[in-house]
Amino acid sequence: MSNVIQIRKGLDISLKGKAEKVLTKISGAAVYAVKPDDFQGITPKLTVKEGDTVLAGTPLFTDKHRPEINFVSPVSGTVQQIVRGDKRKLLAITITPTAEQEFLRHETGNLNALSREALVAFLLKSGAWPFLKQRPYGIIANPADQPKAIFISGFDSAPLAPDMDYVLTGEAEAFQKGIDVLRQLTGKVHLSMNDQPAATSILQKVKGVEFHTFKGPHPAGNVGVQIHHIAPLNKGDVVWTIDLQHIVSLGRLFLKGVYDVSKVIALVGSEVKKPRYFRMISGACIKPLHDYINTAGSPRYISGNVLTGTNIGAEGFLSFYDSMISVIPEGDHYEFLGWANPFRMKKFSVSRSYFSWIFPDKEYALDTNINGGQRAFVMNGEYEKVLPMDIYPVYLLKAILAEDIDKMEQLGIYEVVEEDLALCEFVCTSKIDVQDILRKGINLMIKEM
Repeated sequence: MSNVIQIRKGLDISLKGKAEKVLTKISGAAVYAVKPDDFQGITPKLTVKEGDTVLAGTPLFTDKHRPEINFVSPVSGTVQQIVRGDKRKLLAITITPTAEQEFLRHETGNLNALSREALVAFLLKSGAWPFLKQRPYGIIANPADQPKAIFISGFDSAPLAPDMDYVLTGEAEAFQKGIDVLRQLTGKVHLSMNDQPAATSILQKVKGVEFHTFKGPHPAGNVGVQIHHIAPLNKGDVVWTIDLQHIVSLGRLFLKGVYDVSKVIALVGSEVKKPRYFRMISGACIKPLHDYINTAGSPRYISGNVLTGTNIGAEGFLSFYDSMISVIPEGDHYEFLGWANPFRMKKFSVSRSYFSWIFPDKEYALDTNINGGQRAFVMNGEYEKVLPMDIYPVYLLKAILAEDIDKMEQLGIYEVVEEDLALCEFVCTSKIDVQDILRKGINLMIKEM
């Protein structure tokens, strides 16, 4: 095993509702959706219409600017609705599934005999290409690029994140096959693990990767932080990333010849009666999970973790890249005396404003209330305390607001995406929408560069 890379800056937020290691069967969803907004950096162009019959793996839309990239159906069934928003923006394609799933079959052939060009063409055609994201920018990888390497985070350090060793139980063969495919693409694959892997972890037995070990608080599990400490990005550098469960799906594609994006997800949060694991398919409606959720109050349903996830509502859909559904109280109430109330024993505080520092192991049922309004930046160094990267986040955000391309480059915009600065937004005294500003800056870079 590799040397341990110690992450000292960061913050672990201890929330109630961690998933018990129990895999529970639930009925399949009555409807599935593929949402173009899950995929950064694309302009969707439809290839189906309402009423069309599709198989799991049938293309639903392509990228207008890179039509070779297919985005395919996760299930077989009938296209129920093409959902559009303002200015006819494509929001979702919903599909009513068949009782028995049918897959579009692919001939994979001998992986070792495939050239890199043939492998790329196959991944594009099969719909597996969107598994791969690139840094910089956190967008879908460009098939024309030759990246320096592929980076994989073998653990998730976000609040209430699933135990990835448990999630991958029984998937050793598919995972190894997926790694073999990635090696064929780039030749070099980096796999980062935490310093306390489970005894049953299949990650320790994987062949063909370069191991790295990380120790420390969140965001130690973010692949961007890991890249920064292993091989920092400079202007012109390109690397690719992929999450663990999509590696399994990639392996299944080559073992079985089908596009199978079923995954194990964690249902977590203080509003969940029985936090545990479920097997679902990407894009599934979360309504079958309601039996395990306290719906009496006013919960917020989040696809992803509480720092970076998307508010999807009670009948929303599991997003493409997410492996968890978080359910926490909605912050739709006012508190007597607000921050001035001296008796806030149930509140978590990064500073010593309240008493959470006295009880470091206490779990909290936090809601979505931001406890204040947006104001000018307060220069108190709080961002730097939770960001374990050699950049100046406040100055980077100011450069983005000023649309100063040169300063954005110098201040490290190539190295970060929203999840890397999510803790900065959480601790922000000024209530700045850090992640939204960063994405606008990234989109400006893509447009101008």
